[in-house]
This record gives sequence, structure tokens and C-alpha cells, in this order.
Amino acid sequence: MSTSGASQDVRRHILEAAHPLLVSKGFTAVGLAEVLAAAKVPKGSFYYYFGSKEAFGEAVLDAYFADYQSRMDALLAAPGSSAQRLMAYFQDWLASQTDESAVSRCLVVKLGAEVCDLSERMRAALERGTQGIIDRLERCLDAGREDGSLTAPEHTRPLALALYQMWLGAGLLAKITRDRTPLDTAMTDTRRRLGIS
Repeated sequence: MSTSGASQDVRRHILEAAHPLLVSKGFTAVGLAEVLAAAKVPKGSFYYYFGSKEAFGEAVLDAYFADYQSRMDALLAAPGSSAQRLMAYFQDWLASQTDESAVSRCLVVKLGAEVCDLSERMRAALERGTQGIIDRLERCLDAGREDGSLTAPEHTRPLALALYQMWLGAGLLAKITRDRTPLDTAMTDTRRRLGIS
């Protein structure tokens, strides 16, 4: 393996070790020493991989969205109608937010409000990532209109945005109430909006 390949592996390992810490504590409450201890990486090496804590936060979000969108792409490319694929995606979202594992929890719900006022770079990473999710929802809604499996308006972007906003809000409310009811309500409303029984 090349030196740059090994370097990328260590960088990725640090990001993966940070994810559960950030999901449970937030960005500002997690110190770099705690991240490096979790990753079992020497303290002095952090700035070799990341120029600052802000750059680290941006990298965490970029890695999170890359993984999330890859999983989303797989769900939305699975066999079946567009309606089946879209509902499989939302079912996966519901399951991930009710799972006890911190690794599966949504960083957008956890960090969104916290970091947008602290860091323009992290806010922009959140915006890029969420727009990528909305783009994928829009494409699936368009495909559903074409294959007849979904009831969707001619212009699907507003519906894609509304669905994402509803699910993001449901994820936040489920976290606040420690109850999955907001997510179940989002699922029921999603089915209603898309004409899926």
C-alpha cells in the first residue's frame, strides 16, 4: 500500500472513530484528545490529517454524507418499482433512527443547528449533503411518476424537499421525545402524499 493510501486509511479511521462521539455529545463537547484516544492515534498526528477542528468537522460531515448517499443510492437502485424503492429508503431511515447504535444515528439531526452558527465550512458541508439527498429523492419521485407507481406532481422538487424536511423534523422530535411516534407519523404521511396504501 502506498504512503498516501495508508494516510487516507488513518484519516478515515479517525473520522469513523469520531462519529459515535459526535452523535452522542455534539461537536463542541467533543475534544480532539477524546477523538484521537478513541481512534488510538497519537495526539500530535491530528494536524497532519486535518488543519483545524473546523476542517475536521467538515471532513466528518463530508464522509458521513458520502456514506449515507452511497447507501441511499443502493436502496434506490434495488429491484422493484420506484414506490417500493422509495418506501424501502424511508423504512431504512425509520429503522436507523430507532436503532440503539450511535453509528446509525443522523449527524444532520445532531449537529445541524449546533454547527451552522459556528462554522461556515461545516454549514456548507451540511447544505451540500442535504441537497444531494433531496436530489436523489427528486429523481426517484420522477421515476415513480414515469412508472406509475407514485402519485407525484409534475414538478417533484418541492415534494422531495417537503418529504426531507418532514423526516428531518420527525427525527429531531423523536430525539426530543425519546419516542418513535413522530417517525411513524412521517411514514404514514409519506404514504398518503405518494398515494401508497
